[in-house]
Amino acid sequence: MKILSVVGARPQFVKLAPVAAECGTRGVEHVIVHTGQHYDPMLSDVFFTDLGIPDPDVHLGVGSGTHGVQTGAILAAMDGVLAEHRPDRVLVYGDTNSTLAGALSAVKLHVPVAHLEAGLRSFNRRMPEEHNRVLTDHAADLCLAPTQVAMDHLATEGLAGRSVLVGDVMVDVLHRVRAELTDTDAVLERLGVEPGGFSVATVHRAENTDDPARLAAVVQALQQVDHPVVLLAHPRLRARAAEQGLDLSGGSLTVHDPLPYPALVGAVDQARGVVTDSGGLQKEAFVLRTPCTTVRTETEWVETVQLSWNVLVEPGPAVAAAASRPAPAPTDATPYGDGRAAAAVLDALTGTGSR
Repeated sequence: MKILSVVGARPQFVKLAPVAAECGTRGVEHVIVHTGQHYDPMLSDVFFTDLGIPDPDVHLGVGSGTHGVQTGAILAAMDGVLAEHRPDRVLVYGDTNSTLAGALSAVKLHVPVAHLEAGLRSFNRRMPEEHNRVLTDHAADLCLAPTQVAMDHLATEGLAGRSVLVGDVMVDVLHRVRAELTDTDAVLERLGVEPGGFSVATVHRAENTDDPARLAAVVQALQQVDHPVVLLAHPRLRARAAEQGLDLSGGSLTVHDPLPYPALVGAVDQARGVVTDSGGLQKEAFVLRTPCTTVRTETEWVETVQLSWNVLVEPGPAVAAAASRPAPAPTDATPYGDGRAAAAVLDALTGTGSR
């Protein structure tokens, strides 16, 4: 069995780590293709080092660009990659342009496709990620779902026969990284904060960064939170703020470069809250039992909201109010699995043929 993984963005590198480790444990041949969709070292190569992922076998280096440019560049390059490596399965992760392009390329060449993190739905068709995930699910031969809610979505769309509930591989990584944390104090010192007295913030979705009014409203609200907030600023966010003449720092808000994944886990684990528009960070905050405020009108991770550990808000004063709220009641719920999802993924990949 030869599995070829296609990844290109930070959440995918995190999900890749336990899959790569499980492939190594089982002696399954695993080819890693890095599309280069995220080309900043802090959002790309450093994750391979920090999470112990083998170096990519192929690096496409597509870089930034519009959705069409990125997707087209990956498609153009993948034919040669698949012809050279001839995998038994192509495994794609999440909802990025790399995911859709990898799936389409494999489908056209009749290579079975498995989609990890299948079945998530925001039901917001303005989101490029929503189109990517829906199209990928319907192209895939095997839909690997992280939650029962995702399985229900797949069944509603007629995909139950090719869907398997495996749990969330990101929980595998989070449990391991948290157990190995040794320098949390150094991370907090670097950020200039005290344990339990600050929030971590990230803002990266186009709907928030590309609209000057929305971005200004988010930043102003973060500046008004009743405790220190550290904004981990993606280069794209800094560029958009500069274009708009917006000062990201001020009031309660300070700005810091993105953190390596282990440091991010340590910071979120010690924070009193998270403010984000990232799907992955919502879930990570929940698993670490750190209250989350999500600057979106919907979330794919509905369990975090149902369990009161996440609230959805629009840019403006509601952000500051939600970020300043007290912690919710404790919960023992584990909707994302027990930290052994990668084993279930490999079981499904090695035990199920193409349709």
